[in-house]
Amino acid sequence: MKKFIIVFLLTTQIYSQQILDKIVAVVDNEIILKSELEFRANYEAIQRNLNPSDSSLLKNILMQMIEEKLLYAQAELDSIVVTDDQVKSQLDYQINYFIQQYGSQEKLEQVYGMPVEKIKRVLREDTRKNLMAQMLQQKKFGNVQVTRKEVEDFYDIYKDSLGIVPEKFEIAHIFQNPKTGERTRKKTLEFANKILDSLKKGADFAELAKKFSDDPGSAAQGGDLGFVKRGVFYPEFEAVAFSLAPNQISGIVESPVGFHIIQMLERRGEAIRTRHILIKMKADNESELKAIEFLNEIRDSILSGKNTFEYYAKKYSDDKESAKYGGNLGIFEASQLDKSIIDQVYKMKEGDISFPKRIDLDKNTFGYHIIKLIKRIPQHKANLELDYNEIKRLAEYYKKQKLYKDWMNELKQKIYWEIRL
Repeated sequence: MKKFIIVFLLTTQIYSQQILDKIVAVVDNEIILKSELEFRANYEAIQRNLNPSDSSLLKNILMQMIEEKLLYAQAELDSIVVTDDQVKSQLDYQINYFIQQYGSQEKLEQVYGMPVEKIKRVLREDTRKNLMAQMLQQKKFGNVQVTRKEVEDFYDIYKDSLGIVPEKFEIAHIFQNPKTGERTRKKTLEFANKILDSLKKGADFAELAKKFSDDPGSAAQGGDLGFVKRGVFYPEFEAVAFSLAPNQISGIVESPVGFHIIQMLERRGEAIRTRHILIKMKADNESELKAIEFLNEIRDSILSGKNTFEYYAKKYSDDKESAKYGGNLGIFEASQLDKSIIDQVYKMKEGDISFPKRIDLDKNTFGYHIIKLIKRIPQHKANLELDYNEIKRLAEYYKKQKLYKDWMNELKQKIYWEIRL
């Protein structure tokens, strides 16, 4: 729903500016235009393979839009405050989403016939209203919970419609990232220091950035990052960058992405223009082999009874989030697991521990892990014993929807709204 609202906000704002429009509804001090209604109806009709001219569809869509305006009106009455930083953050998210959808910023600007900064200005006010409405809903229903009895009552009423639950797997893993090894870190730091020494001896910063920097976004420009205010870069980077005098070059600065050498170029008020050379830690064949060998040693130790999987996960896994829970990743359906993982898990019995295998976390991050199949839950009809958490989530959603519906009826009684179709 969030992505739909993002697309809807931009497109209807621009589309409605291009034609002579008609007001189809008024909610408090807000209006809904015919173009907005038609665009949204067309969009949902395409998504759900419906007739966009269907009167019942138009009526339902219009009521949804009215409810959104009612939420904003109540948010104003409740003095819900949204900061400029929150609006900026949401706008940045929206623009990045658009760019991903269209493939590039240039394509986005071409499609909508305006630069990104103007798109942000068009979106800003509706983004603020949307955030206020979201915060109001969170304030009203964010803490809604259900008791055990409510879950059981929900199950008794809806158990016949909950359907069949697919096979599930409870798994844990111990993960090793070759990049984080001390040998790799030391080797990378030594290389960064060699570049710093060259700069101290008078080497050209821009040329070294073009040749050695691992930041593809700035390397071609000699490392130039342009003018930036606080809050854009990593804190470790900014702490040093904002302390530099013009033309001063920093020492080695470590951030989550690697080692930086920073030079201050210019300062304008609260904004600084810097350039940097980024040296990332890169896994080599030797560090990858060491990660695999280490995981094999851990596996052998577990199988020989020296200690438990949970012990080694807490002590050695580079996945710090799951390490806290003994490597436990949770319970998953096959469709929720990466193909490389499910291919392993299907061949395992409960309690089995796999051999090390590569896993790609994203396009820039990979490592090796061993997997333990804690439990295999066969396909079954939904029941409280095996599926309590899932049924609880459904019960909470049902409760929130009922409370929301009752509350919306109250808003419709106290806030002015009118349909003008």
